[in-house]
Amino acid sequence: MKPVSKNILITGVSTGIGYGATSQFVRRGYTVFGSVRHQADADRLQTEFGDKFVPLLFDVTDATAVSEAAHLLTDRLEGSGLGGLINNAGIAIGGPLQLQPLETIRSHFEVNVLGLLQVTQAFLPLLGARANHPVQPGRIQNISSVNGQVAIPFMGAYVGSKHAVEGLSHSLRRELKLFGIEVIIVGPGAVKTPIWAKGTDISAYKDSIYYPAMQWFLKQVEAAESRGFSIDYLGERIVHIHETAHPKTRYALVPGKLTGWILPRLVPDRWLDWGLGKVSGLQAKREST
Repeated sequence: MKPVSKNILITGVSTGIGYGATSQFVRRGYTVFGSVRHQADADRLQTEFGDKFVPLLFDVTDATAVSEAAHLLTDRLEGSGLGGLINNAGIAIGGPLQLQPLETIRSHFEVNVLGLLQVTQAFLPLLGARANHPVQPGRIQNISSVNGQVAIPFMGAYVGSKHAVEGLSHSLRRELKLFGIEVIIVGPGAVKTPIWAKGTDISAYKDSIYYPAMQWFLKQVEAAESRGFSIDYLGERIVHIHETAHPKTRYALVPGKLTGWILPRLVPDRWLDWGLGKVSGLQAKREST
C-alpha cells in the first residue's frame, strides 16, 4: 500500500540527488521538508521551489538540531504525519585506506551511517512508528550506492559506510513491518552530481606509491560521471519508487547495468582483483628468478 500523506522529508537537498528528488516531488504537488546545513541554501531553495518547499536547518550528525527539527515538524503537521523519508545526505572522500586519516574515515560513518540512523529514529513517529495516535504508515528510502555491494579501491571509507547502510536497511525493514513501514534501498551508479567533485582531490597522496593508480581511477570516475544519470532522472525514479504500491526491497539505478552492476557481482572476487590490478597498476611487481 503506497503512502497517503503528501509530506516528504529529504535530507541533503542543497545539491545532487537530494536537489533532484526535491524538484520532482514538488513538481508533483508534494510538500517537501528538506534539510540543509546553511541558511543561504535554505533561502535559495525557498525562493526557487516556493511554498511547497520548507527548509529545515540541521546537520544529520547534530543530535540536538535533528531532535529540534523533529519537534518542529511534529507541531507543524499536527498529527498528519510524513508520507516519506528520503535519507540522502552523504559524503564521499577518496584516499587509500593505508594512508587516509582516521578522522576522515570516521566522518563517513558519522554522516552516511549514524547520521542516517539518527534522522530515522527522530522522525519515525511521524512515519507511523508509534502505538498511540497512529498515522498512515510512511515509507523510507535509504540512498546507498552501487558501491554498497561492489567495492572499489580508493573509496574504502565510502564503500564501507554504504555496505553498513545496506545492512542496517535490511534489519530496519524487518523490524518496521510491525508498523507497516516500508524501508527501501536505492543504489545509484554514476550520477552527474557534485559529491564526487568535492571528494576527488588526490594531491595529498602525490608522493605515495598509490598515486599513479589513483590518477587512473580518477579518470575512470570522471568518465563515468560524464555518462551518468542526471539528478532529474534519479529524482523521477525516487518519486516512482515512493508511489509504487508494492516496491522492491532494493533498486539498482545504474547506467550500463551489465558492466556496472551485474558482471562485477557475478565475477569471482579474485578475477575482479586481477582485472582491476592489471589495468590500474595495482599489482605487485614480481622479481624474475
